[in-house]
Amino acid sequence: MFARQIVENALIAGQGVLRLAPTWVPRSFCIPGKRIKLHPDDYYVLGLERGGIDERWLSSTVMADNGPLTPGDEGLSTIAFEGEHSGKKVTLLEAVELLGAELIGERLWEQYQGWPIYSKFFDNHGPLPFHLHQDEEHAALVGQRPKPEMYYFPPQMNNHGGTFPFTFFGLNPGTTKQQLRECLGGFSQGDNKILDLSSAYKLTLGTGWDVPPGVLHAPGSVCTYEPQFASDIFSMFQSVLYGGETVSEELLWKNCPPDKHGDLDFLVELVDWEVNVDPEFHKNRFMTPIPAGEVQEMKLQGFVENWICYKSQAASAKELTVYPGRQVTVKDAAAYGLIAVQGHGSINGQVLETPILLRYGQESYDEYFVTEQAAQEGVVLENRSPVEPLVLLKHFGPGNPDLKTVNS
Repeated sequence: MFARQIVENALIAGQGVLRLAPTWVPRSFCIPGKRIKLHPDDYYVLGLERGGIDERWLSSTVMADNGPLTPGDEGLSTIAFEGEHSGKKVTLLEAVELLGAELIGERLWEQYQGWPIYSKFFDNHGPLPFHLHQDEEHAALVGQRPKPEMYYFPPQMNNHGGTFPFTFFGLNPGTTKQQLRECLGGFSQGDNKILDLSSAYKLTLGTGWDVPPGVLHAPGSVCTYEPQFASDIFSMFQSVLYGGETVSEELLWKNCPPDKHGDLDFLVELVDWEVNVDPEFHKNRFMTPIPAGEVQEMKLQGFVENWICYKSQAASAKELTVYPGRQVTVKDAAAYGLIAVQGHGSINGQVLETPILLRYGQESYDEYFVTEQAAQEGVVLENRSPVEPLVLLKHFGPGNPDLKTVNS
């Protein structure tokens, strides 16, 4: 009960807003792009065997699946407390389990019994292998959840574009399942040339993509904000990357049932064929910002807010900009996590600032979680800079009621 009490005290002090500590996640098959504000000396602080840190997970109640060396709490967001409880460790997962609907609202609690999404900054110096995330049916075979993803490319997080600012999505119209099967069959024999079956799209800052489960994609080297369902499930379909890096065949069969290992037809079955070969893939999956309200009215109040991820019911996201020197009250229908990417000020009286550089293990004041009640009553945001905008990215769970105004 001690954990519950200090979380409740923090909620009272923050008027329904909890501060979260940074959550860093390494990947053994990635090279950090070094744009997520971690100190240059700390990108390999966990050791070369664990890999470089190229992800920061946001509002996460899901553990990272990084193999046998993964600590039990890797990927879990931790609440940062003030005063006498500073340094106490309570994860957001524990808080949701203890307080349930009090944090995330009755709707999500009744349906999921937990906070079912998280977001991340994916920050790789080069492209990732062509891969997919399993859908609900195939994820259930290994006791996991599906992983719909959304992408947004924040200008504030991209002082450089890495080595390959393009992403391969889907399969070229007319591609056959036999062609894909032949590529998969050559995985262990060198470059399986699977990208010959796909097309790359240039990544434009300030835009995004919707990536449903079962869609093959090879993310480019732009630092990406990724709201997604609470899962870390995937299967890599590409054997050799552009720079010559190789992918372990173990990752081809990752999150496949043991009795399906070696079954190429099963891998083909993981692919949502209709979406992958859609001749209008760009039209149906690409996202440009859409105003979240009447623009002139928002500007008069001192802010502007845009939907940036909105084509999926699994998760959604907004970008909120508060003008210099202004204080505003912003309401939402659902609980959400947020991360500040530019500027400084306050949120319900708590410090809100975008860090320049963080050491591994250091707390920050750029990430918060907002309860449903606080969101509905309205969060008070103040931009304390006379010249710089305060910019926040806000990630919401499934079935956001406010999405009806976008997709209706």
